[in-house]
Amino acid sequence: MAKQIATLGGGCFWCTEAVFQEIKGVDDIVSGYTGGKVPGYPTYREICSGLTGHAEVIQFTYDDSIISYKDILTIFMATHDPTTLNRQGADVGTQYRSVIYYQNENEASVAKQVISAMQQYFDATIVTEVSPVETFYPAEKEHQNYYRDNQEQGYCSFVISPKLTKVRKLFADKLK
Repeated sequence: MAKQIATLGGGCFWCTEAVFQEIKGVDDIVSGYTGGKVPGYPTYREICSGLTGHAEVIQFTYDDSIISYKDILTIFMATHDPTTLNRQGADVGTQYRSVIYYQNENEASVAKQVISAMQQYFDATIVTEVSPVETFYPAEKEHQNYYRDNQEQGYCSFVISPKLTKVRKLFADKLK
């Protein structure tokens, strides 16, 4: 049993967090920010301005004896639109980009392999960024466990719930 860390951005971090909370072997999910060039601890308001360069991401630990990095990335690619640059649905801006942050060259290689394999399922070109992980800043408390705490909220009902239906259908064997 070896714990590993993954950092992924697939639009709004509330969505990505909710998806990976369902996956067996995934623990300690934290919504946050990374990838920007503005020094210091960013706030949600600053991230939403699009001026920090940071992406909304989740960072989590996973047990690679239960789920592989390849499987994590496959689930990630299938549960957001990796073909839209700086956008997921109505969420627009660089903070909503599709991005895989890797810890080492092996992870970078796996990310590129998964992107290549997944391309056949999309009509448009996948634009997911693959970059080395940078300083991770946890988001404010109200952004943690957002879907679980706010399931009746409109965004959760209309955007996140359909993603969870999809992950439950496509990856039933990977669910907790």
